[in-house]
Amino acid sequence: MIITYPIVETFHSLQGEGYWTGVSAFFIRLGGCDVHCPWCDQKESWSQSNHPRLSCQVLSKQVIETQPSIIIITGGEPLMHDLGPLTQELSATEIPIHLETSGAYPLSGRFDWITFSPKPYKLPDESIYPLVKELKVVISTPEDLEWAEIHAHKVPPGAIKYLQPEWYSKKTQKLVYNHVLKHPQWRVSLQTHKFIGVR
Repeated sequence: MIITYPIVETFHSLQGEGYWTGVSAFFIRLGGCDVHCPWCDQKESWSQSNHPRLSCQVLSKQVIETQPSIIIITGGEPLMHDLGPLTQELSATEIPIHLETSGAYPLSGRFDWITFSPKPYKLPDESIYPLVKELKVVISTPEDLEWAEIHAHKVPPGAIKYLQPEWYSKKTQKLVYNHVLKHPQWRVSLQTHKFIGVR
């Protein structure tokens, strides 16, 4: 049986956020999300039915043709899907596989790096915490800082912790700046791809 996934888009660019900022990356954006963050900049990914379905083999071929440094599976909320078959196929490329997730569903698939971005709109599944390499919390209100601290205590001690201001919000940027100055276990993540005008 051929397994397919709803694909919003695939593209080759630079990782714009967090620890891997600036690295050549092939993005696989899956359709489907029921977290529904009000400030989401990828609302077109919320639906699963509006996007073509591609097989694991087709996606792997695209990666091989591109030869990026890393593969990033993102969404939407990619864990709405069983990612086991996809990561198994992609592992044959021997290119590290990254996941960007809110953790709202149980973890599936095998990854070299997991970026965990918990959202208060749908609570994370406990299976995500032990494997988190990077915690990235989007900040839009002062209450989000409290939310970030709750999850910082649940991820492994070695996980890198980022606060990312909501795009377009000068007030939020100031919140994050001041918090990081007072809490040095955190770093600031900026959406650098938006500053330089790439996807």
